[in-house]
Amino acid sequence: MSDRAVDLRSDTVTLPTPEMRRAMANAELGDDVFGEDPTVNRLEELAAERTGKEAAVLVTSGTQGNLVGVLSHTQRGDEVIVGDQAHIFHYEVAGCAVVGALQLRTVHNVDGMLDPAEVEAAIRPPNVHHPRTSLVCLENTHNRNGGAVLDSAQIHAVAAVAHRHGVSVHLDGARIFNAAVALGVEVHTLTAEVDSVTFCLSKGLAAPVGSVLCGRKDYIETARKYRKMLGGGMRQAGVIAAAGIVALNTMVDRLVEDHENARLLAEGLADLPGIVLDPKKVRTNIVIFDVTAPIGAAGLLMALKERGVLCTVAGPERIRMVTHYGIVREDIERAILAARDVLVGVAVSAR
Repeated sequence: MSDRAVDLRSDTVTLPTPEMRRAMANAELGDDVFGEDPTVNRLEELAAERTGKEAAVLVTSGTQGNLVGVLSHTQRGDEVIVGDQAHIFHYEVAGCAVVGALQLRTVHNVDGMLDPAEVEAAIRPPNVHHPRTSLVCLENTHNRNGGAVLDSAQIHAVAAVAHRHGVSVHLDGARIFNAAVALGVEVHTLTAEVDSVTFCLSKGLAAPVGSVLCGRKDYIETARKYRKMLGGGMRQAGVIAAAGIVALNTMVDRLVEDHENARLLAEGLADLPGIVLDPKKVRTNIVIFDVTAPIGAAGLLMALKERGVLCTVAGPERIRMVTHYGIVREDIERAILAARDVLVGVAVSAR
């Protein structure tokens, strides 16, 4: 058995493939702020094609992509509707409020979905006392909802409500390729009815850096200005884009392996004492479970770390594990054995 750590903290810990490293070393370069980096231009064209949008812009991260994406749809003082479990709401350092002077209004997330009726009720009517509702944000797959997937019908249901009221829709599609693979569809079928989408190259697709924001041509021109404002003009960024091109061309289909490993992990963990987990809800590469054992989530996390398995706490007595490139079946079996070693021992000592 390998002595290396089984790192299930996130799919952001992936390392670039040998093909990516070669592409980065040999990338044709120019100044991207002047629009002269041919490798960046190729990546942006490819990203726009995959998502069915007119144009795209390379950004440094998913957080920057979401912030640029939101700013490009809104004006200061507007209100943005998001899920109460959204990544934008929980993990992006209040950027919408601090940078954009935007108010976030939450509606309930249930398995990643927003109830269209709740969205409609949250859209403000014109009134001198109200902020203007200018944007609804969706997330697919949904991080805090255990990698839940939204299909095209669900996205249509929310987008139809928003557009009927003249409100735009932005999709945080950090793991949209995971969603597409899980559903057996092309990505553009999941992005057809949203006005913009951000997706990450540096998660399951295993590139070292970068995300891409896609939308209409005029929208992306606005986004480039906000990217520059936020310090995202990266000059000879083809060294980053080259890995992204390889990621889009070679790393999408293999996401199936991550989903299979996540299901195997969920099935193994669900049988252990002190864990509450429904494996049927694990559809992509994220496994989140409740810890009811006396050791608690923090205690289990530390005990697993001592046994060479890394994961994260996802909330009060909740743990998250994420499968990704570099994690193989043997690693999953090792993680399950480590958890069994801890939890069976805890259960015996509690008798």
